Amino acid sequence: MGSSAALIVALATLATGCGGTGSGTAPAKQPTGDSAEKEAGSGSGGPAVDEADFDTVFDTEERFEQALPDPASMAGWTPRSAGAEIEEAPEPAANCGPDADWYCARIARGEADFEAAGEEAQFDLTAFADKSAAQDACRKEKNWSAKYTKAQVSPIPGVDSYAYYRNAGGLDGLNVFMCTGTVVAQVLLEGDGSTLDTGTAHSLAQLFAPRIHKAAAAS
Repeated sequence: MGSSAALIVALATLATGCGGTGSGTAPAKQPTGDSAEKEAGSGSGGPAVDEADFDTVFDTEERFEQALPDPASMAGWTPRSAGAEIEEAPEPAANCGPDADWYCARIARGEADFEAAGEEAQFDLTAFADKSAAQDACRKEKNWSAKYTKAQVSPIPGVDSYAYYRNAGGLDGLNVFMCTGTVVAQVLLEGDGSTLDTGTAHSLAQLFAPRIHKAAAAS
């Protein structure tokens, strides 16, 4: 992000499976098949999430550790990596330009990666200094992603969510974006296009959203 420096912090507890502030255990990876049929009958199961419009700023390792899923909450998935980047000199929102650069004014970013049956799941959390900057980033990302194919993933309770497919680097990706409070969150599935399942993406997003809200409410 320009010339601004970032402090990169490894989140050891996420990568090794120690503790964490889990909010339930994710179901094992769903079997592959016709995603549209499965999603149509998926209902609204999973942990309940209240509407959240928080002012909490995610700018510490602890906050990201609380929000990102850990191995204890990802049954059936193998942890690969986790970490956070805290921007030492974030860009002012006024300096940000086109929609493709939606993350320009971020103040921090965290990520946790898992793998199961040849499919990768990445949880990405991008933090901003206030709700206005986060909402602007969300609007820009929506505009930028409009060129891709919309994915029929059920709404995620408590957040403004949407999903789309994106092909890059020989892999098919299924992206679920969630905008809430001062953050923009992403669940990305990558693998063979025929195996990507909207039900899996939905269940992982349902795991992620309550963790973000719980982290925002923590003292």
